[in-house]
Amino acid sequence: MNKVIEILAISAICAILLFSGCTEKAQENSAEEKTSGDKVLVAVTIAPQAEFVEQIGGNKVRTVVMVPAGANAHTYEPTPNQLKDLSNAQMYVKLGSNMGFELAWMDKLLSINSDMHVVNSSSGIKFRTMRENEQESHAYEHEETEEHAEEEHDHTGPDPHVWTSPQNAKIMVKNIYEGLVAIDPNNKAIYKQNYDAYVSKLDEVDAKLKAALAGKEGTSFIVYHPAWGYLADDYGLHEISIEVEGKEPSAKDMKKLIDTAKEKRIKVIFVQKGFSTASAQTIATQIGGEVVEIDPLAKDYVDNMERVADAFAKGLE
Repeated sequence: MNKVIEILAISAICAILLFSGCTEKAQENSAEEKTSGDKVLVAVTIAPQAEFVEQIGGNKVRTVVMVPAGANAHTYEPTPNQLKDLSNAQMYVKLGSNMGFELAWMDKLLSINSDMHVVNSSSGIKFRTMRENEQESHAYEHEETEEHAEEEHDHTGPDPHVWTSPQNAKIMVKNIYEGLVAIDPNNKAIYKQNYDAYVSKLDEVDAKLKAALAGKEGTSFIVYHPAWGYLADDYGLHEISIEVEGKEPSAKDMKKLIDTAKEKRIKVIFVQKGFSTASAQTIATQIGGEVVEIDPLAKDYVDNMERVADAFAKGLE
């Protein structure tokens, strides 16, 4: 009887050890799967930045865009779901160029997640100052309160639309690459390979724009919202904005724009999502031209800039 009990006891101990070993192995496998499946969560202000992050990070990253496609990057307010995602982000890529959304929200976003590694994607970019006929309001449009009712906004800051120049995009991509390496050095080789490949694509876009706009130096174009100043400077063009300090133009402004368009033989008025097209359509009608939509906030940056190159090449004929 004692021998039977002894055999049963030994069997029980073996079973426990076997189960314990299997459990530990399962936990190890689970931990390995979690580690290998983890991606660096990167929050960005606008969609083109998400493209930059994903092109460099590949399957090692995922992104959260704070200002979605079609929204106004000067006045947008993030949703609770976006803020929840942001709270888990390991890195934030900000524009750093006086964009209204960041002026209003950056401090709040950092208070939600103070552990994020912040990358200023505009570091190293030489900001352009908007000309008189490009002026817009970059300050965030708060609801009127006693505190803000008398507030005077400065409209003479830098042009925030830095990413619309492929040359600037290369600088932004470099800053993002360095940020990813800083928080995830184990994947530096992958990030470097992806970075080099994407910079080559940006060089191709730059070359296409130069070819498409060759011979058009000094040509003026009219846009509703002045988002293309950096591109204009890069390729020798002159941007004229319909919008006046973030507002619809007055009757006097409209007459001046129509006269300017006729004088310069402008036949295309460029617009974008998120802004009124009424005044652009009025000008186009008066000059016998057309309204064409181009999107500075499209995520597919390379393809979009090629579409923009085609639109400008045709519109400036």
